[in-house]
Amino acid sequence: MTEPLKIGVIGLGRAFTLMLPTFATDPRIALVAASDPRPDARECFAQEFDARVFEDAETLCADPDVKAVYIASPHQFHVAHVKCAARHGKHVLVEKPMALTIDDGREMIAAAKAANIKLLVGHSHSFDLPYLRTRAMIRSGAYGRVRMINALNFTDFLYRPRRPEELDTKAGGGVVFSQAAHQVDIVRLLAEASATSVRAFTGNWDAARNTEGAYTAQIKFDDGSFASLTYSGYAHFDTDEFMGWSGELGQPRDADASYGRARQALQKATSVADEIAMKNVRAYGIAGRDAFRAGDNLAHNHFGLVIASCERADLRPLPHGVMVYGDQKRHLDELPSPNIPRSEVIDELYDAVMSGVPPLHSGEWGLATLEICLAILESAKTGREVELK
Repeated sequence: MTEPLKIGVIGLGRAFTLMLPTFATDPRIALVAASDPRPDARECFAQEFDARVFEDAETLCADPDVKAVYIASPHQFHVAHVKCAARHGKHVLVEKPMALTIDDGREMIAAAKAANIKLLVGHSHSFDLPYLRTRAMIRSGAYGRVRMINALNFTDFLYRPRRPEELDTKAGGGVVFSQAAHQVDIVRLLAEASATSVRAFTGNWDAARNTEGAYTAQIKFDDGSFASLTYSGYAHFDTDEFMGWSGELGQPRDADASYGRARQALQKATSVADEIAMKNVRAYGIAGRDAFRAGDNLAHNHFGLVIASCERADLRPLPHGVMVYGDQKRHLDELPSPNIPRSEVIDELYDAVMSGVPPLHSGEWGLATLEICLAILESAKTGREVELK
């Protein structure tokens, strides 16, 4: 019988709610502890998992029964919480973005190395099986080298309920910090080359949501390949239309019923407190895990339209497989439906902690992705191409 990895959770907000079906249904994981400032969330977690709960992260990290910590706290707390976990010798899975500055990211990596713990950054959609399968197909050499990658995603991100700091770029708000990490990770995964420079533009078009709601970026790689990334969170066009109306989390969507829902719901919030309350409904505690049960996901997660152009084919990851557009014909390389959503995250985490396998999404990986996200903001601000280190 597989020994379960005992996990403590720091932050029972939206990110945890999205990962909960994975943690709760994968037999390799045991949720044994959690910390969160909200009493209702702690009470719900304690009852549902017969687990210990704490108000602060320090006490959780000191719990001797916890072997690894999943850090899903707001972005600005990631560095402190990773350092805390490292001090207590706990392995770490920290949500993206790993940090808000390069220096903070380096401190996190150094703390992990000093404590001899594994540091993984995610979940990002580069863990999703369709992208991993596409990477394996590229690595096979059957389609030649990757020459160009296009990634396009249009969502309602900016009009989902937000805390004030989520609409403040300096505090880690906006789509570049929260969403670009997904696209950058996917593109880096498929390119398998080192990014050398970034040229980008960002959009900030709603004074009531005064942060980046859109971006487009060009990334150059050291092997001569290049990528184009575009994202909009302004809640008009939705790229799920390109994915057969399979949602980002693999759930089937009703295009007509869902159109405009985010903006309509947000109109009911007449104050910051109202919007925070709306966000808390989407977090663990009040909603529990009812919002995203494992059985509801019939397809794999995705992050919009992605096309990897190789020398002898274009490869397009889809919720049910990878579409191959070759020289003479096209075909679908099918994938089975997921039994456990995002199980690939557990594959990597479990192997790293329990078997010592070096993770793909390491601290160094996360730092390289963070550098590109910061370069998008810098390039848009300065109007210049940004060289990467």
